[in-house]
Amino acid sequence: MAKTSSPCNGICIMDEDTGLCVGCLRTSDEIANWEEYSDEQRTEVMREITRREAEQD
Repeated sequence: MAKTSSPCNGICIMDEDTGLCVGCLRTSDEIANWEEYSDEQRTEVMREITRREAEQD
C-alpha cells in the first residue's frame, strides 16, 4: 500500500503566530516527523489540515 503523499507545496514559511507552515498548514513537528509517520498518522494529519483550512475561512 502506498503511503499518503506529503502536503508540502514548497512554500515553507512558518507563521510565528499560529506555529503552522503557511504553505501546508502543518506544525514543525508534523513536518519533521512526516517520513516516520504511519499511513494512519499521515491521514490524521491530513484531516487536521482540512480542519485548519476550514478555521481560516
